[in-house]
Amino acid sequence: MHANLLPTPVEEMPEWIASIKAEYIVSRMTAGESPAEAKAAADTSFEQQFPNGRQRKLHLVFNVVADDDVVGYLWIGPQTNGDASKWWVWDVEIYEPFQRRGYGRDAMLLAEHEARLAGAIELGLNVFGYNVGARKLYESLGYESTSIRMAKHL
Repeated sequence: MHANLLPTPVEEMPEWIASIKAEYIVSRMTAGESPAEAKAAADTSFEQQFPNGRQRKLHLVFNVVADDDVVGYLWIGPQTNGDASKWWVWDVEIYEPFQRRGYGRDAMLLAEHEARLAGAIELGLNVFGYNVGARKLYESLGYESTSIRMAKHL
């Protein structure tokens, strides 16, 4: 069974934005930032990415659907540097009950397809170092590290 993408309905966007922003804060704290640093970074990012609560031009937000179940979500769009040929996976998640069924792989392949349709020649992403499973998936799909940020707690 394979997953498909369906545009996230406009009426679901405010709740979705609030939910992924909260998840982003937790991810940043898990990666080592203080709660204040993580919240400030999330506030800045979401003000840029969703001005007035609306997604930016060319940004696509989808529900990942399999057998009539919403199994996750995908958000892709151009990088912030203004180069519309270089796109970014801003966020992707397959909900825990649906993980390890190939839906993450499906979502990423569909992301590549959507980005190509929009004229992209490159699709990048960020993965936190602690997310080993996601890193393995991305590497198996041909994604390569372009930079590595490291830190040591003192």
